[in-house]
Amino acid sequence: MKDYLKVFSSDDYAEACLYVSNQKVFGIGEKMNEINEYAYMNGYNWEAFLNCYFAKKEPALLEGMKTDPEAEMYVAYYKFTPENEQKAKRIGELIVSLIENEEELYQFLRDNGDEIEWD
Repeated sequence: MKDYLKVFSSDDYAEACLYVSNQKVFGIGEKMNEINEYAYMNGYNWEAFLNCYFAKKEPALLEGMKTDPEAEMYVAYYKFTPENEQKAKRIGELIVSLIENEEELYQFLRDNGDEIEWD
């Protein structure tokens, strides 16, 4: 995985953690804010953005998912099961794809920004 994302499992949870303060992610967040004034990309707005993205792209990921955003971090987690472990890994893959393909992320923001429930 990339240094801005950690996906891991314990006996209790399967988690995907995005580090919003990472230089690359922070820079993408600044560009997102230029595109949409409401997109001040702290952990809470990454939650809003990703919830919308997952709902449109892979809604099954939202089933059983809980989040714990903070100012500098976004965490999606599930109670541990092998199926949920795969969901956490898939969330990680999708986040990496968005961060590594910024134009796709920006286009999704342009197309769906009005539907996102910003913090």
